[in-house]
Amino acid sequence: MDIKIGPITIGKEHKPFIIAEMSGNHNQSLDRALAIVDAAADAGAHAIKLQTYTADTMTIRGAHTIKDGDSLWNSRELYDLYKEAYTPWDWHPVIFEHAAKRGLLAFSSPFDHTAVDFLESLNVPCYKIASFENTDHLLLEKVAKTGKPVIMSTGVATIADIQEAVSILRENGCKELVLLKCTSTYPATPENTNILTIPHMRELYRTHVGLSDHTMGIGVSIASVALGACVIEKHFTIRRADGGVDSAFSIEPHELASLVEESERAWKSLGRVSYELSEKEKKNMVFKRSLYIVKDIAEGETITAEHVRSVRPSNGLHTRFYKNIIGAKAASGIKSGTPLSWELIKQ
Repeated sequence: MDIKIGPITIGKEHKPFIIAEMSGNHNQSLDRALAIVDAAADAGAHAIKLQTYTADTMTIRGAHTIKDGDSLWNSRELYDLYKEAYTPWDWHPVIFEHAAKRGLLAFSSPFDHTAVDFLESLNVPCYKIASFENTDHLLLEKVAKTGKPVIMSTGVATIADIQEAVSILRENGCKELVLLKCTSTYPATPENTNILTIPHMRELYRTHVGLSDHTMGIGVSIASVALGACVIEKHFTIRRADGGVDSAFSIEPHELASLVEESERAWKSLGRVSYELSEKEKKNMVFKRSLYIVKDIAEGETITAEHVRSVRPSNGLHTRFYKNIIGAKAASGIKSGTPLSWELIKQ
């Protein structure tokens, strides 16, 4: 069953829904946040997504310092990282209003109950559950009870975790759900993205499925469409060189524009199982090969391989008759360049 979010319909009969994730790429500048909205709209995205939290609603000071040499945020204390990355709540209505003027849906990922209450006051059209919150059953219940569509990432979750989350959402009033295949590493590599999971996930949980893509570029996202992804979410920035907490694995405006165009092109190409020739293909049948005389031959002369070739166009006998022709005799003199027909062969 299709899902309706504002004017957008999500489902296999509709082009992929492209979400530009702003995250912390505003670098604590409202003007930059609004410029990101403009850039997303100009690129043809369908939605802009924020994250609604504060450092205090996410963690407590001194709780954890990241110690991972492979992490973009190695040596950062979580509290300080979230304080740098968060989107001030008083910006939300300004950003949402600007997005609406630009024809973009705007919504957010809440990270606690207060964020849900706040987003409800802004009448958001749907909710996004982030991967690291997909096992927060209290938050899932709160979001589900709004009755609005939910898009949930499935990173760092087992099959059982996802099933439990889906059950909680459905039991508490969520009737429209999209799951996003997600690998929660930043950036992710194509090798650990495993998008073959998409059709399996769709069958297993009986939901629409998309991709939250943390790989570089757009290749993985385009490939996901062929496997049935109907939603694609990518982190988005104006310029990676400007820096920011998520800039390293975010796409730029020209990449987002390509993603919008190429994902729709990939979706259109899926079509249906068909071996029929299109009308345009039928017109091009003339360019198939057939048998032609390529050396003058006299009446009654035996036709050899020197006299006959398979060439374009298709005006002569089908190439399946080649062995029947070789060794036969010409019914009349035949000039080079003549398409073969049975009338030219002695019966």
